[in-house]
Amino acid sequence: LTQPTSTKMAAAEQVSKLKIRSGEITGTPGGDDWLRRAGARSQLYAAGFKREDFGKPIVTVAAPYLSYHMCNQKFRDLADETAAALEKLNTKAYVSHQPVISDGQTMGTHGMSYSLISRDLIADCIELMHEGYRADAMITLAGCDKTLPGVLMPIARGNHIGITLYGGTQYSGEHKGRQLTPGSPFEAVGALSSGAIDIEELHEIECKSCLTSGTCSGMFTANTMSTCIEALGMALPGTSTRPAVDKATNRIAAAKLADCSATAAALLVLMERGIRARDIMTFKAFENAITVMMALGGSTNGVLHLLALAREAEVPLEINDFNRIADKVPLIGNLTPFGKHNVVDLDAIGGMPAVMRLLLNAGLLHGDCMTVTGKTVAENLAHVAPPSVDQDVIFPLARPIAPPGNHVVILKGNLCPDGAVIKVSGKQLKPFRGIARCYDSEQLALAAIVAGNIRAGDALVIRYQGPKGAPGMPEMLSPGAALVGAGLGPIVPLITDGRFSGASHGIMIGHIVPEAAAGGPLALVENGDNIDIDLVARTLNVDVSEEKLAARRAAWQPPASKHPVRTLLGRYALHVGDASHGAVMS
Repeated sequence: LTQPTSTKMAAAEQVSKLKIRSGEITGTPGGDDWLRRAGARSQLYAAGFKREDFGKPIVTVAAPYLSYHMCNQKFRDLADETAAALEKLNTKAYVSHQPVISDGQTMGTHGMSYSLISRDLIADCIELMHEGYRADAMITLAGCDKTLPGVLMPIARGNHIGITLYGGTQYSGEHKGRQLTPGSPFEAVGALSSGAIDIEELHEIECKSCLTSGTCSGMFTANTMSTCIEALGMALPGTSTRPAVDKATNRIAAAKLADCSATAAALLVLMERGIRARDIMTFKAFENAITVMMALGGSTNGVLHLLALAREAEVPLEINDFNRIADKVPLIGNLTPFGKHNVVDLDAIGGMPAVMRLLLNAGLLHGDCMTVTGKTVAENLAHVAPPSVDQDVIFPLARPIAPPGNHVVILKGNLCPDGAVIKVSGKQLKPFRGIARCYDSEQLALAAIVAGNIRAGDALVIRYQGPKGAPGMPEMLSPGAALVGAGLGPIVPLITDGRFSGASHGIMIGHIVPEAAAGGPLALVENGDNIDIDLVARTLNVDVSEEKLAARRAAWQPPASKHPVRTLLGRYALHVGDASHGAVMS
């Protein structure tokens, strides 16, 4: 029904009171600054403003976009839908697009060095647009994995009023009765090199792994961060697991279009009540996010990104908190890359609200945390049922896939004094001793795997891949997947100061701090050294005496800088921090 004109005017007048900052740009109708802002208004008239628009609050709509990027290619349309929903609510939406790097497309190339950097650059770009135009609140769209923390970081950084909206996950195909994921072609390369499949089967897997637009289908980094952000309270309940598109048409799904309108309406509630990011992003909220990450079997990148988000929110989260929380939370998500199902299957059984209800019932979540609905976690879940027992996507807490402390684990030791991260995903790993095979680049290591030079009993070391060393801390999906495809995944660990894709599985140890380029112990390891991994003690050590390590350290020379300081990579290498603190820029 059409609202009476008087009702519309009253609603518009009410919303105009939410124009807290943007009057600095437009001038305030009837205010002392109105005449001074005539020049700005002249240009806004040319861009489409009407006289009545100048009294409306301005909302930033930020949407990282690339036309041929499956995760974010619908974001122009999603941004326009979100903007239209906002303007129906008597606000003015300022839509801008940010850069986005596809990990999957750049994996194993120099382009991958720009992936993690893009997280911080996206955050900076959104800050620039939001602050430059003095907007009153923001909605940020998130898709490919680095964009999720990237679009939330500026909301937390400025303690703004804002919500993150996930663009949605994709559908994948099947091959020989097995769910495929975007990680499947990478593993197929290893299978081809070992003779397990032929080139025709590789091509079939390549063509079936990604069927539609949307983020990677498994519980990889994008879906890890989308579910963590929902648990953190910064996205609307149920939005983190929805499919991006209709499977048959590849058009934006109706439910995702509805999310745009619901997010716009929720933002107005936050503006009316003055609820800001740090009212929501508390220490207990981060504990909720980590709990969900451990329960669902999330990516090791979740450690890196949650630490970065906590820094922006000025929350004292530390890397040791991950083990503390992991020791309470069993692994219950039967999700790829190690499980059977993709995230659309999780959405079909109730999505994150159902999972959070299960965890809340068990006392594993803080129910009193505020969320972007304006209600607490417990209030949001009051009428939500946990997953039913007649499904195998989410296991019962009493019969989990693995007991607490058996998913993502933080290691310490003489090879990683300040931390390293391993994704166990329920595997029963006995204490391991292996012979170090050292490579100073991902490409050399991959060539060695494909050539059959890595064998059982080896410990594959890939170094100078950290935030400063690469620079950019690239993901080691290509060599890791090649190990799995060659049948070496369960018996050969990959140890690196780089990081791993959420698609990685096997014995993958990354995020080693200090990194090799900073003179960390990883730089001192030599071929033939024995490396010991003990998951019970949570240690990673190289069996070399302190005297020998000291002699090697004295002879070690830092690698020459690969990039001039005037370049983006050069500036990043100069200012980026270590992985145990989120690899954020100083």
